[in-house]
Amino acid sequence: MKKTFNIPSYIYFIIITLVIIVLFPREGKFRYSFVEGKPWKYGLLTAPFDFPIYKSEPQLKAEQDSVSRNFSPYFQWDKDVYSKQSDKFSADYMHYPQEYWNPEYRRYVDKTLKDIYSIGIVSNNDYDFLKENHYTAFKVIQDDNKAIPYFTGDVFTLKSAYSYILANCPKYLNVNVLRSVDLNAYLHENLKYDEALSEKVKQDDLQQISPSSGMVQAGEKIIDRGEIVRPETYRILSSLKQIQDKQEGTAQRQIGLIVGISILVAGLMACLLLYLSYFRKKIYEKKKDVVFLLFMASLFIFLTEICMTTGLFSIYIIPYAIIPIVIRTFFESRTAQITHLITILICSLMAPFSFEFILLQFFVCMVALYVLKDLTQRSELIKCAIYIVATYILSYVGVLLFQEGGLSKINWNMFIYFGINFLFVMFTYSFIYIIEKVFGYISNVTLVELSDINLPALAQLSERCPGTFQHSLQVSMLGTAAAAKIGANPQLVRTGALYHDLGKMENPGYFTENTIEGKNPHDNLTFEQSARIITQHVPEGVKEAEHFGLPPAIIKFIQTHHGKGKAKYFYNSFKNKYPDTPVDEEAFSYSAGINPDTKETAILMMADSVEAASRSLKDYNEESIRELVNRIVDGQIADGLLKDAPLTFQNITTIKNVFVEKLLSVYHSRISYPELEKK
Repeated sequence: MKKTFNIPSYIYFIIITLVIIVLFPREGKFRYSFVEGKPWKYGLLTAPFDFPIYKSEPQLKAEQDSVSRNFSPYFQWDKDVYSKQSDKFSADYMHYPQEYWNPEYRRYVDKTLKDIYSIGIVSNNDYDFLKENHYTAFKVIQDDNKAIPYFTGDVFTLKSAYSYILANCPKYLNVNVLRSVDLNAYLHENLKYDEALSEKVKQDDLQQISPSSGMVQAGEKIIDRGEIVRPETYRILSSLKQIQDKQEGTAQRQIGLIVGISILVAGLMACLLLYLSYFRKKIYEKKKDVVFLLFMASLFIFLTEICMTTGLFSIYIIPYAIIPIVIRTFFESRTAQITHLITILICSLMAPFSFEFILLQFFVCMVALYVLKDLTQRSELIKCAIYIVATYILSYVGVLLFQEGGLSKINWNMFIYFGINFLFVMFTYSFIYIIEKVFGYISNVTLVELSDINLPALAQLSERCPGTFQHSLQVSMLGTAAAAKIGANPQLVRTGALYHDLGKMENPGYFTENTIEGKNPHDNLTFEQSARIITQHVPEGVKEAEHFGLPPAIIKFIQTHHGKGKAKYFYNSFKNKYPDTPVDEEAFSYSAGINPDTKETAILMMADSVEAASRSLKDYNEESIRELVNRIVDGQIADGLLKDAPLTFQNITTIKNVFVEKLLSVYHSRISYPELEKK
């Protein structure tokens, strides 16, 4: 025997809760939202610990720029350059033409080189570097590691040094003689830019800049409700936020964050669990319904987690209004409202400006549930979507006026988000269709579509079984009226009634409503054979319904409209004719049927039997009709066919009265029209 595992409903809640906690954004968020120049909308805030007041980014950057502007790069002094070049000149001088290069030239060049190297020569690249970065001065590291300031304009380049030698040539010397040799060969930079040292000193100077400009002591008041967030207060709040954000990365903070998230998410999910287990036990005990509600909640929670983690889109683009709309389509308003509320509260833990977020979504939920009581037409969804976007806009404007006292700070992008939200809500119609296919539900939209008598199944039924089709219409009329009176789903009963006898198309002539008077095919059959043909219309109906692709909710009406009862006509006839013969109960029973377990299927069973029996009455008056209704319904109760149906005695009494009232209106006596007398 195959084992079946019955997973308790609370296990599904635990699994979804764990998944939400695992995927929940870990970086956390500052508990307060604030904008410079706006009122503080929370209570009194005091410093939870000592913390510095950090400088603003512009202020810190200005100080850094000031350090960079006043910084002087560092050069290294190479003392060996002069001696090497001087020795080189002395050696080369011996080969110069002595008739031109007398000792005066040598003394001049030696002295000038000494003066130039004492001032310093930099390379062309280094000189360009100083000019491009607007360094008017730099520092030179001497032998004793002392930094001597130099002005950029005072030092020589290779070019300016050569020009200096020629330009300062004494009058008693011929400058052309100096040009006759390559003096550039004795010029070489002795000041070299030390990039590593300069960068290190610069970074040290930048690090000396204090990132803070004061301290706030633990317990010190920061701001109170209604006070304007001044620039200084804004810096303090930003500093507190920055410090707490840094603390998110610590192991202790991460553990605390995870524990806090777990408590809040688990608590909210427990509220939904307790609501279903105490107030909606039927939903709680049906695993499919629990999975559906958890799917609707977790879908939008995960979308919110993606939104807040990636930052790809605004949270107000997510159409949270779909939650109450879809759930209300298959369940009642209270369950839709509670599920939506729990979902929004969990999402608000991630959302910025949580108060505004919850307020806007609450208004939208109430409007959606009020406007869209029953989704039966596309136009109703369009109207609901328009009301939703209008609610978003009005709520946003109201919150803005409450906080600002005006519309000067309005964020026009919000209206674009609301418009995109409107478009997503319009896809609810398609989303409901997908939910129906996945979870086997049926919406009023689908029921209305299935009630079209031009559909293939009903068209064939009306053509092949005209009597059965008329019977189905009458049953539909009785069942719809009774369902409306006791708070059941009238549209579901109406549609189920139209299809409940679909199986009679297999042998239409064997059913009384389709036979021609005087011709009874059962006359040539035994009671057992006739009962078998009659009871077979239930499994045949299921087969036909599956062939036409009818949803399970409609097929259930076919399976339950006779329950586990018997074909009473042939059963009683057999017992009356053969009182001493043991009867085969199974031969006369609807073995393929199941007893109704909902208000709608129970109403249809009663309406079907009452309508069929009412055609055999000889007198149609209130007394005879009431006696018939009581006998049929009480007999079904006595046979135990309604033991699983959630009907009270008051419900059954109301249903009986509705049947009597409707049958009287159908079979009331009519006046005879007078014939035209011929003169």
